[in-house]
Amino acid sequence: MESVNFAGDNPQPRFGHTICVIAPNKIALFGGAVGDTGRYVITGDVYIGDIIQKKWKRVEASGNVPTNRAAHQALAIELNQMIIFGGAVGGGGLADDNLYVFELRDDTGTWVTVPVIGTTPGRRYGHTMVLIKPYLIVFGGNTGQEPVNDVWSFNLEKSPYSWQKLECSSEQPIVRVYHSAALCSTGSANGMMVAFGGRTSDQSALNDTWGLRRHRDGRWDWVRAPYRSQTDQPAQRYQHSTLFLGTLMLVIGGRSNNVGETLPFEIYDTETSDWYKFQPIQRFRHSSWLVEQFLYLHGGFDSDQPNIPTEGILRIDLNKRFAQTPQLLKQMNTIKADQSFSQSFNPKPSLPLAQTQDQFKKTNQSASAQQKNQNSHQQIRVSSATNKNIRLANQALVAMTYGPEEDITNQVKKVPIDKLQDEHKKLGPGFQDPNSQNKSQVLDQLCQPFMQNLLIPKDYSQIPPNSNLLTGLKKEMIIKLCDEVQRILEKEPNLLRLRRPIKIYGNLNGQYLDLMRFFDHFKAPYDNLYNGDIDSQDYLFLGDYVDRGSRSLEIILLLFTLKIKYSDQIHLLRGHHEDPKVNKIFGFADECYIKFAEDIMDPNSIYQRINRVFQYLPLAAIIEDKIFCVHGGIGQTMRTIDEIELIQKPLEIVHDPKTYQQKIALELLWSDPCLQEEELDNIPNPDRDIFQNKQIFRFGTNRINKFLQENSLNMIIRSHEPTMEGFERQNNNVITIFSCPDYGGNQPQCKGSILTISKRGEIIPKVILPAAPIQEQRWMDLEEPIQRKKGFAKYLIIDNEEAQLRKRPSTPTRQKRPSSQKQFK
Repeated sequence: MESVNFAGDNPQPRFGHTICVIAPNKIALFGGAVGDTGRYVITGDVYIGDIIQKKWKRVEASGNVPTNRAAHQALAIELNQMIIFGGAVGGGGLADDNLYVFELRDDTGTWVTVPVIGTTPGRRYGHTMVLIKPYLIVFGGNTGQEPVNDVWSFNLEKSPYSWQKLECSSEQPIVRVYHSAALCSTGSANGMMVAFGGRTSDQSALNDTWGLRRHRDGRWDWVRAPYRSQTDQPAQRYQHSTLFLGTLMLVIGGRSNNVGETLPFEIYDTETSDWYKFQPIQRFRHSSWLVEQFLYLHGGFDSDQPNIPTEGILRIDLNKRFAQTPQLLKQMNTIKADQSFSQSFNPKPSLPLAQTQDQFKKTNQSASAQQKNQNSHQQIRVSSATNKNIRLANQALVAMTYGPEEDITNQVKKVPIDKLQDEHKKLGPGFQDPNSQNKSQVLDQLCQPFMQNLLIPKDYSQIPPNSNLLTGLKKEMIIKLCDEVQRILEKEPNLLRLRRPIKIYGNLNGQYLDLMRFFDHFKAPYDNLYNGDIDSQDYLFLGDYVDRGSRSLEIILLLFTLKIKYSDQIHLLRGHHEDPKVNKIFGFADECYIKFAEDIMDPNSIYQRINRVFQYLPLAAIIEDKIFCVHGGIGQTMRTIDEIELIQKPLEIVHDPKTYQQKIALELLWSDPCLQEEELDNIPNPDRDIFQNKQIFRFGTNRINKFLQENSLNMIIRSHEPTMEGFERQNNNVITIFSCPDYGGNQPQCKGSILTISKRGEIIPKVILPAAPIQEQRWMDLEEPIQRKKGFAKYLIIDNEEAQLRKRPSTPTRQKRPSSQKQFK
């Protein structure tokens, strides 16, 4: 811990103030009380601090300047902008309940009052305020009469502006004041406000932790955070601060009910529910913020002098503080290694900021008119900058994070993701027939045995080698499952339009155990308190669920079940193996025969029924109108993405296409990008042309650029080819993702990967290594047709052409180019 001396207009020592990071390496201090606690004076001045130059500057502000206040809340909302609410004005009085926005322009500042219609949270102090974009969340505090535990939200992007009191049906935190709250923006807890500690109505200090999150259907609820150890609890405290560093919640300073007690610097790991204790940082009623690996503190009281506020800034190097704790240091190193990324790879510059102050002024002038005619208002945003940039992170296992909302930073930081507590309620009831109240229950009963047998991310390692997980799942149950999922798929267009955040899976090819490994490490699509994230993420699968691997049935039946249960969040695209002409050759037919001893040529067989479902799978997806997702590629025929929507279902893939739409469909499933970025033109791809119809091509850089430009897209995400690292980027605008490590059993160096796309558009690879050798026969033996082993040739007839194709080696790895992975090192 070291003191940092700033030059310039140094603020007086103070407490109860706020500091926000309003730009990279720029902080804004507002308000607080100066003097000792017996003779303090409430202030309302603004100071801007430059972290690099180590210099303060007092800013003269104009406009609707708020009254002086302390014990308020402030946070950054956009570049060089902060918003404040609440606080105390001294003498037992409370500040008004207006929202004030401050904007810094060329070393001068302007204040604007946000026009609000209807009821407000009222006057209060010692509360918290967090930004879960676009919502401001105010929680707890003291109204001047008593501490409270109410929660209010304020949508910054919807006018006329109004507060909404949140009614949460779940268990809720007790009343409190002088607590802390911060936004966790990492992994599946992305968007959860985490509150800690405080002082309750009997003046007792608290040490509980709670998370608040908004569901996609508009509901908000609380979930209490678990602590792994029931004996080693965090210290009870209030008037402290918290910051998030990746999945780590830093609890800094504060005081307890024991006079003079020094409280440890504590870290809560939201992945493991563990608490870590470090040497105390003796501060309370201070402000804190993070810049890279440095924790900064300003003002407040020192435990040794609890009546006189401190001056100056303390800086703590968290790398040094965590040096003896490998679990925490690993996260620090990951974040540090990733700092260069946000500067080195950004395909498009950010859009200019909107003139926020002018917008609020205009809204102020017309507020009364809006109240009279709410239907005629024009939406006014805090910032009209809509960043559609698509940014690809340079490390796997990363996610964006901010500091606490009173100290939010616009810098992007990313940390390893493993397991993070999540809320326990799913988004909605899943697929429902509105005409039948019992339909949901019927579908739940149908899905339950499949979920119980197949969705086992914590128990997959206990599966006996080569065991049949489908025992107990009768043929009529599987046929019924296919009937229900087909009803859903029939209603979907061939081009899906999806939203962020979302996870994207590439080829799976019957590798069920690897799918469980992904679900184990990076959360699974179910509503489980600790391991599920279906309420916060959509899932997109890019096809090739079957063939070559020995557990294709387990994968496709599980995905069908998830599609029924979470139809609005699970999205299944078609791959080139979801075609009976292909999967009769490369293992799926063999597996259906082995596990169900059925005649695969029987139209009522499981094999034939699943293939009929495949004819209704969508062909492509668009994420936020900017990312085109497909199994194979864009080929050389399709001009606009709208042409995909014209293709009718059910769709049989024609390998010697006669029509324009047949050719588009074939190319979406079979085409690949050229191996070299320097290859500008489309070229034939005879290695992929297994039926020798001369219809399969690799598309070049010119084709990619033209397609993206003409369709107003930024990027293509596809699968279809193994890659060494599990993912590969080409030309900054094509990503190949492959979720099946060691494809075919003869590429042990090849990893598997998935992608996540965060709410802000950052693309984050998550990688698993090839599994350790086990006794499991992971790949089908295709060169020895099953009828020769069992003597039941009538059930699986393989002609000479098919027998020759079975001898084809698995698809080779895309040629690795040094430039392809450079941003991920």
